[in-house]
Amino acid sequence: MKLIRGQHNLRPAHRGCVATIGNFDGVHRGHQAVFAELRRRAESLGLPSTVITFEPQPMEFFRPGQAPARLTRLREKLQAIEACGIDRVLLLEFNPALAAMSADNFIQHVLIDGLDVRHLYVGDDFRFGHDRRGDFALLCAAGREHGFGVENLDSVCHDDCRISSTAIRQALAAGELAIAESYLGRPYAICGRVAHGDKRGRTIGFPTMNIDLHRRVSPLRGVFAVRVGGLAEQALPGVANIGTRPTVSGDTRYLLEVHLFDFDRQVYGEHVQVTFVARIRDEKKFDSFDQLKLQIQADARQAREALGVDLAARDAG
Repeated sequence: MKLIRGQHNLRPAHRGCVATIGNFDGVHRGHQAVFAELRRRAESLGLPSTVITFEPQPMEFFRPGQAPARLTRLREKLQAIEACGIDRVLLLEFNPALAAMSADNFIQHVLIDGLDVRHLYVGDDFRFGHDRRGDFALLCAAGREHGFGVENLDSVCHDDCRISSTAIRQALAAGELAIAESYLGRPYAICGRVAHGDKRGRTIGFPTMNIDLHRRVSPLRGVFAVRVGGLAEQALPGVANIGTRPTVSGDTRYLLEVHLFDFDRQVYGEHVQVTFVARIRDEKKFDSFDQLKLQIQADARQAREALGVDLAARDAG
């Protein structure tokens, strides 16, 4: 998949495509259905399939303190889009210039002059341009004038519930990992690089990998049984806390801390994927580190049971 960073990097070779526009946070089954239809139309016309998306997401630009939790960082989103077989992604920086661009100018400069879109897929509630004045009807009118088709795709539903990034966030916040997985089409996971922490976990017998989430808000919070990929041929079992560590510091920054079972290798700088398997409990503040240690021991035992890790073999070792 080719990544085009910014409108200024569009070249004549990028003209002529079938495209769709959106945030595509999570790249869930609804997005996957759009991408499948996008690919079918692109193949029938002998053109590349192109996804137009934004970084940061518009809500994060306009109201950063109220923007919803990200399901996927940019890197994760691009990997998921590539896995859907998309040929190109046009990544537009959502900055003051783009926010001020009128809907008509967006159509002219990005869709027509930049990409020469031949067919466009959007949701019927899609809004774009300054003051969100652009809509499906405006795109259809522009398509008739400039000779490209515009089509909206129906939402994908599961058990009569519309699949959306919002519904997935709600499921994750409630600890309903199975529901989130059914909407995503895969287990929910977070990727990141292992960083140095304060190493407090070592003092109570539970060393952790610290993974900075690089996001203002996390869709998950609490303690979970997890499997971690990227460190061995098979994913490794562990227990994870995701939140602000109220017992340690009450930090406002979200952190993901993972304790891997029966694992003692140094992995600083490694890129890992943490897949959430089962929710154990809410994050809570303890009055002492002794209380925290006892709770982590209980959490670890419950996580081992959820993951099917052999407790007897561990105790014998």
